[in-house]
Amino acid sequence: MSLFSHFSFFAGLPLTLVLLLLLCSFLASLLTAALGVGGGAFLITVMAGIVPPLALIPLHGMVQLGSNASRAWLARRHTQWPKVGWFLAGALLAVVLSVLALWWLNERIDPGVIPLFIGLFILWLSWGNLPPVGLGEHPLGLFSGGWLTTLATMLVGATGPLVSAWLGRSDGDRWQYTANFSTCMSVQHVLKVVVFGFAGFAFQQWLPLLLMMVLAGYLGTRAGLRLMGNIPEALFRTLFRWVLTLLALRLIWVWYQS
Repeated sequence: MSLFSHFSFFAGLPLTLVLLLLLCSFLASLLTAALGVGGGAFLITVMAGIVPPLALIPLHGMVQLGSNASRAWLARRHTQWPKVGWFLAGALLAVVLSVLALWWLNERIDPGVIPLFIGLFILWLSWGNLPPVGLGEHPLGLFSGGWLTTLATMLVGATGPLVSAWLGRSDGDRWQYTANFSTCMSVQHVLKVVVFGFAGFAFQQWLPLLLMMVLAGYLGTRAGLRLMGNIPEALFRTLFRWVLTLLALRLIWVWYQS
């Protein structure tokens, strides 16, 4: 065992796994910044094989908060606040429902099945029929998307593709989409951190590692925004779908073997 694995600074993880998490945080932010969506799903499938099941969703939320907040800040002048406002109003409603849902699941679900749920959800995101892009053209649609996707993110984590479906990119302005998406995702993750903190999750022992992952994510965001619009999306999305599929199948296999 590595000497570094004894240091609480790394939350008890070997240095090799810490470096892997930092690299994946960088790549996840780069992917989302460059292509608009997908990095969160990639990151949670990697984290699910490393961090404890009960810590997975709150830790992923904290890292994604840093990534999305930095992207929202860098693209802030393109934010469409009326659109974002309706979405976030629905997200606030979801907080109460999510507290009840977490309490109900905590009483009935073995934490060991969380990776299974994540794996199945990622497979659905990769191959299932997602809602059509641009559901949120009207306030009621945006409000509905806000509370549905916020409730979902408390339970399975990586709901970026669902948020993308509500915000859409029909106007072809990538910067407006990036600003709106990043702002909505940032608030969702803030709400997630608050809910899990209220539920008793102790973030303190993970803070040094989280800060390192957030920094890696910020660097990935800067790199991804420079690449935005310069990557052929069709080919990349096909390859990315298969990468997610293999990672999700690995999670399901590990659960089956346990």
